[in-house]
Amino acid sequence: MSHVFPRHSKVHLPTVGKGRGVYLYDQSGKQYLDGSGGAAVSCLGHGDEDVINAIKAQLDEVEFAHTGFMTSQPAEDLADKLVQLAPAGIDRVYLVSGGSEAVESALKLARQYFWEQGQLSRKFFIARKQSYHGNTLAALATGGNEWRRAPFSPLMIETSHISPCYEYRGLEAGESLEDYGMRVANELETEVLRLGPENVIGFVAEPVVGATLGAVPPVPGYFKRIREICNKFGILLILDEVMCGMGRTGTLFACEQDDIAPDIITIAKGLGGGYQPIGAMLCTAEIYKTIEDGSGFFQHGHTYLGHPTACAAAVAVVSKLVDHDLAKRSQDMGTKLKTSLQSAFGQHPHVGDIRGRGLFLGIEIVEDRETKSPFASELGINKKLKKAAFEAGLICYPMGGTIDGIKGDHVLLAPPFILEDAHIDEMTQKLAIAFEQVI
Repeated sequence: MSHVFPRHSKVHLPTVGKGRGVYLYDQSGKQYLDGSGGAAVSCLGHGDEDVINAIKAQLDEVEFAHTGFMTSQPAEDLADKLVQLAPAGIDRVYLVSGGSEAVESALKLARQYFWEQGQLSRKFFIARKQSYHGNTLAALATGGNEWRRAPFSPLMIETSHISPCYEYRGLEAGESLEDYGMRVANELETEVLRLGPENVIGFVAEPVVGATLGAVPPVPGYFKRIREICNKFGILLILDEVMCGMGRTGTLFACEQDDIAPDIITIAKGLGGGYQPIGAMLCTAEIYKTIEDGSGFFQHGHTYLGHPTACAAAVAVVSKLVDHDLAKRSQDMGTKLKTSLQSAFGQHPHVGDIRGRGLFLGIEIVEDRETKSPFASELGINKKLKKAAFEAGLICYPMGGTIDGIKGDHVLLAPPFILEDAHIDEMTQKLAIAFEQVI
């Protein structure tokens, strides 16, 4: 009998035995192709010797030093490397233990930035429906994932949500992609004016929406307009790249492809590749200087900030991503995977859309291709697909509530960047087996 408090008390999981490359193995020896990298985490796959050796070497020196007393060389090296690679204007790095912590840190820094300036009325964040920004209370409140929010809504900060940039379901007949992008982006201006610009802290968004919508990229020009609106009203643009960053979508930072730079950006998952728990919140020099010249103290913190061993792992991961041009490999292999998926499922009567960037791809499942109507939520199509794929030896990331938090199903794929052509074939074939069994 296990004493572990699991994610789901009615699901009994196998115990992982080992990981090698793009595969995980349970203790019985069964092999699973890690087609979602866990939750878009394992960018380098499993058992990477360079990262493991970096962790071992750091442990030989010192495992932990509290940042209230000392900094560490791995933390300094990682911050230097990230600033060098980050979008224009980013100058400081706040190192935490994961994505939710990174987003929570971003929200609190954004509020304190205005507080230091005496702009005390600023208290609202605006985000998007069908987004996900983490499970701590402020991050959960900012996210637009309704089924995650529902039990805890009385505890959360008030946040506004505008429409997502969701071409498959939002584009109107006869509307160009650019016009659609302007229409949904302009909802931000409308909401800022409704709340009063003097009351708004910032806008929070995933450049490519991950778990809740299933790898939905923006249309051309959307984020350019968002950046203009933020500049116009003096509010902060906070980009959440926890899932879509670190090469996952084909560039090291996902926002590079939209030619914009945020005021604050969050990363995690692929930053440590699963080898250590780590995340980061990055901000501009102007935001940092406001704190430095004001109170001098960011009123926030966690015990494991800048953990030396975690930072050493992340330095090795980021070095490998850059030195081996793995973001470009993610783009190239993602094109191959998307082509394979389109060949296998492009005309499937129950596949409505295949989308994404790089090795961050989503398949939206529908009951009727013509009307785009979803299957009834009580059928639990996404859960059945997850189970069938797992039995076939494929780990993928199906989710429900794609459309509105209740209706809709999709499958998210985010495999390691090191996969080969044969793995693409295997992934497609095993997903086809699951589709055949369930749909």
